[in-house]
Amino acid sequence: MKTLLLIGCGSFAGGVLRYGVSRLLQGSQWLSLPLGTFCVNILGCLLLGVCYGLLEHYRVLSEEIRLLFIVGFCGSFTTFSTFIHENLLLVRQSDLAGLAFYVSLSVASGLLAVHAGHWLVKMG
Repeated sequence: MKTLLLIGCGSFAGGVLRYGVSRLLQGSQWLSLPLGTFCVNILGCLLLGVCYGLLEHYRVLSEEIRLLFIVGFCGSFTTFSTFIHENLLLVRQSDLAGLAFYVSLSVASGLLAVHAGHWLVKMG
């Protein structure tokens, strides 16, 4: 039961923050791409990198904090389903160049953000 409560609390906080960031950036488009989803996903990747860096280099995160933050918060803050839906919208608009750019930029930026999170912990 404790595990479910930890994940649930983290999920609540991550979901609420994702909603807030999306509302803040609602209607913001960069090169006709949805900026809100892109920002939360890349920030979530950076936070995951920091968490995994802390686990790997310092072993400072307890199992409870890992469940609360990595599984709950980051899992709820980032949004793969919205990302995929937005890609479907680009397909329906026949914006294949935008689709290719958005997918490539998201994956490359996500990988760089996770790596940057690891690096920040290692250098700190």
